[in-house]
Formats: sequence, structure tokens, C-alpha cells
Amino acid sequence: MEKTHTKSALKFMKASSQSALSWSSTSRGMTKDELKDRLFGKSKASQKSPPRENTKPQDFKLHTQERAIKRAMFNYEVATKLFVIEQQKKQAERLQKMIEEEEVRLLRKEMIPRAQLMPFFDRPFFPQRSSRPLTVPREPSFHMRSGKCGGCNISCNGLYTFQGSHGGLNAIK
Repeated sequence: MEKTHTKSALKFMKASSQSALSWSSTSRGMTKDELKDRLFGKSKASQKSPPRENTKPQDFKLHTQERAIKRAMFNYEVATKLFVIEQQKKQAERLQKMIEEEEVRLLRKEMIPRAQLMPFFDRPFFPQRSSRPLTVPREPSFHMRSGKCGGCNISCNGLYTFQGSHGGLNAIK
């Protein structure tokens, strides 16, 4: 019996809350028809929605494929460039090697000892006298220019001097 009593109390609470809701919403300017639509719309929303048709996924294209293609093209270009540079280096090395081999061959050819040519006896060599004047010899000057410093027999230029009266060499301080 208690169960029926609680059920009726719950129904009463629902009805009173609905009436309070309708009263508060009418006070906001809604009509009773709008309220019914609103209340019944909620109950319809709670009902099971009609089954929909299965949707088909749209085809989509990821940018990863485009980037992979661009990266592969870039890698190919870099590899081609490196290959061309390597081929140019090899060609330059081959050319340099050929030039060096040719130089070595010419040097070896020049290094072969050969006899000197025979002089022409029908035209003997007579040296010609130069028209330049002869060099006039001069006496070297070995004497010291600077005089004696402060009454001593030592020169001031920082060299050893020969003192004739003492018969020896003196160092300059």
C-alpha cells in the first residue's frame, strides 16, 4: 500500500512542477500552444529517432601522399646533382692525370743525354771587346770616423778599437 502512496505522490509532484513550469513560461510571454509543443517536443526527442539510411564515406586525399611524392622528387634531384658533381670531379681528375703524364713524358724525353753539336770551324769565335769603361779601383777606408769620448781611448760607436800606444784591444762599455 505504501508503494501506491509513493507513486501517487510522484505523479502529483510531476503535475505540480509542470503547472509551475507552464505558469512561469507564460509569464515570460509564451503561449500555451508553444508550451505544449515544447513539452511534447521533449518527449518526442526522448523517443527513438527514425532509422536513417547508411551514409557513404566521401573519398578524401591526405597530404602525406603529395608530400611523399614531392620528397621523392627532391631526393631524386639531389642525388642527380651529386652524381653530376662527382662525374665532373672524375673528369677533372682524369684530365689532370693526362696532363701530368704528358709533362712526365716530355721531361723524360728531354732528359735523354745527347752529344753537343760540333762547333763551326769555318767561322771561329772571336770575342768582342766591350764598349763599357773599366772600373776604377779605390782604396778602402778602414779608419774610424768618431773621435775620442771624454778623454779616454775608447770610441763611442760601440766597436772594438785598436789603440796603437797600448798595443791591445779595449771593449767599449
